Amino acid sequence: MKKIILSAAAAALSVLPQAASAQALPAAVVAVVDIQRATSQCNACKTAFANLESQLNGLKALQTSLDNSLKTEANSIQAAVTALNGKQPDAALNARAQAFEKKQQDAQRQLQTRDQTFQRNRAYVFQQISQKLEPAVASVLTKRGATVMLDSGNVVRFSPALDVTNDVIAALNATLTTVGTTAPAQAATPQTR
Repeated sequence: MKKIILSAAAAALSVLPQAASAQALPAAVVAVVDIQRATSQCNACKTAFANLESQLNGLKALQTSLDNSLKTEANSIQAAVTALNGKQPDAALNARAQAFEKKQQDAQRQLQTRDQTFQRNRAYVFQQISQKLEPAVASVLTKRGATVMLDSGNVVRFSPALDVTNDVIAALNATLTTVGTTAPAQAATPQTR
């Protein structure tokens, strides 16, 4: 029994120098930032999002205008078809119906093009904000002596003293003075023959 205890003690002593050489992790200093608020409340962000909202409202107004115009014409054509009482439409009514279908397709293409432009502009705005957000967060992390930064949207509960959102907004305001709201033109795709 004495031999077992002595050999266990010897084994434990041989492990201690290795365990002592492993470095302990430093204590974490946590900060919390509301990323959504920071990226919507910086000065340039507010201006960019107001511009995007204006673009979206313009798109909605165009859609409403086209819908109203097409609806009026569709009702007129439908009334002419109903007045025929089952008779075949004449060439003029057929031409009106074909012209209406072309207007519908053109309107759909126009809306689709405007929506794609809006989506590209929106993505461009977020890209610019994201490029400046990371350095802003890193500088606040360093200035405040934090080692971990968490998004408040992913934290169940935290002390308000850990919130550095206003600092991140200030850092964004210092480095992100303008945000372009018109995406650069897309490169044309080469036509294959």
